[in-house]
Amino acid sequence: MLNRLWLSFFLVSFIACLYHWLILGDIAVFNSVVESIFSMAKLSVDIAIGLIGVLAFWCGILKLAEHSGLANGLSRILSPLFNRLMPEVPKGHPALGYVTMNMASNMLGLDNAATPMGIRAMQSLQEINPNKQAASNAQILFLVLNTSSVTIFPITIIMYRFQQGAVSPAEVFLPILLATIVSSTVGLLAVALIQKINLFNRVIGAYFAALIVFIGSLFWGLSSLPSEKLAELSAGVGNGLLFSAIVAILLMAYIRKIAVYDGFIEGAKEGFDIAVRIIPYMVAMLVAIGVLRASGVLEVVIEAVSWIFVFFGIDTGFIEALPTAIMKPFSGSGARAMMLETMSTHGVDSFVGKLAAVMQGSTETTFYVLTVYFGAVGIKRVRHAIGCGLLADLAGIIAAILVSYWFFAS
Repeated sequence: MLNRLWLSFFLVSFIACLYHWLILGDIAVFNSVVESIFSMAKLSVDIAIGLIGVLAFWCGILKLAEHSGLANGLSRILSPLFNRLMPEVPKGHPALGYVTMNMASNMLGLDNAATPMGIRAMQSLQEINPNKQAASNAQILFLVLNTSSVTIFPITIIMYRFQQGAVSPAEVFLPILLATIVSSTVGLLAVALIQKINLFNRVIGAYFAALIVFIGSLFWGLSSLPSEKLAELSAGVGNGLLFSAIVAILLMAYIRKIAVYDGFIEGAKEGFDIAVRIIPYMVAMLVAIGVLRASGVLEVVIEAVSWIFVFFGIDTGFIEALPTAIMKPFSGSGARAMMLETMSTHGVDSFVGKLAAVMQGSTETTFYVLTVYFGAVGIKRVRHAIGCGLLADLAGIIAAILVSYWFFAS
């Protein structure tokens, strides 16, 4: 599927370029596309180089977590849940600990920590994957949950809104939380349907009930705070928990008489290797996305969606925010640029400005995550990962629109 999808990006873009040239008389479109190819290829390497330090550090820390037994301990706590969601993963396997840490980092909005933990989780799942070329059921479920993960603290988006002069920067907090819950639920249901996972049992219900109670209690406790305090607390709590986890891992490794420095270096070397290994995968995907954008295909898609809603007489107040939604599965930086452009053009406190922020926080960059995570372990056949991931993205975007109308439409 990935082969056909990647090829289709170029073919559709080429047809669009021919249309611009032969029908519209705009031969300069080829210049834009070729410039995009070179710039996105360079960006791919820049991103990979920028990841080297982060990956090296976190792979070093996670290696100590593995040697100290913390990863195994965390996996045992969640074994009853993951034994049902990922039945092919052995009980107490370290992969479950890494999966948990990755999802916790995503919930806290700690992107720099989530990516290395996610790669380590994917590597650990790859160790028990019988077909190294194709994604296993467990890897697909993990990837879909990762790309649609619930965001409790949307730190980055709150700070962007604050910088843009929003009256209440954190008012998108609850809409983003609700939208990500919808996207995660739909992603989980889609994977469960295909993989024939029974979600209707007491164990899974108990874990999800505990999660709902936790999120509800957290929101109840934070909802009374002023927005500037909420943004500050979100950042402080998230990063405080992160640093506490680092110190706990180091202390546990030392107590277990592990050479902490040597163990860290061992893991850090793996992080460097991972950063280099993912470069070809990132070049392939980001260049294809850049070509799609430079050829005007994404703009046509937005216009087509707008025409459909106008034709059926449906309110089109959300259309101006759609560029953020359409770009998000492909490029996080591109979606962020679209969000900021929408805020700048229409106002950060306008309906579409708030909606763009909710859309930005409602889903993850599916193709980027797929490229990095699967590329790190050399998976070529992604099976139903893309379909389920994009379905979760679509659910998140629809939820973002509906929730934003609920909260912000006058």
